[in-house]
Amino acid sequence: MTGSDASIPLPARDASNRSQGVVNGSVAKTPRGCRPAAHFVHLRKRPDFLRVGKGARFHVRTFSLHMAKASFDPSGPADTIAGPASPRFGFTVTRKTGGSVERNRIRRRLREALRRAAPLEARPGTDYVIVARREALHAPFDKLIDDLSRALRLIDDKAGGKSGHKPGAPRKP
Repeated sequence: MTGSDASIPLPARDASNRSQGVVNGSVAKTPRGCRPAAHFVHLRKRPDFLRVGKGARFHVRTFSLHMAKASFDPSGPADTIAGPASPRFGFTVTRKTGGSVERNRIRRRLREALRRAAPLEARPGTDYVIVARREALHAPFDKLIDDLSRALRLIDDKAGGKSGHKPGAPRKP
């Protein structure tokens, strides 16, 4: 630093607020690679998505919610910090819903709606998959949150405590 720049003091950083991105009482931008901690655990493996897809379903205009009991490999490492009893969520947004920009926007909207729908009505030890529809892109955000809360609350009632079999419907052999 030369000239007049040398006399300008640099802002002091408070070490206690460094993890929250706070500098001198103002909120700094979060670095691009950093995300705030999620309130739910993500499903990542294809077999988990396929298993949950065979479970109970609840449909609303903006998405379908699928639910199944979690299956854990006791010999494998625990993939969650919260433990195996916490509910896990996965998101599916197909190419039918739009291009990559629209699909990513839908996924971000649903993820944020799930985060804001707390306290969740999700049962521990259960996996959920949210299959998005194009309407989720333009739906009012408050309606998206309400639909998600309602779907989580009512999917158990619709399933009747079973794995998606509707009473009176013939079972596949």
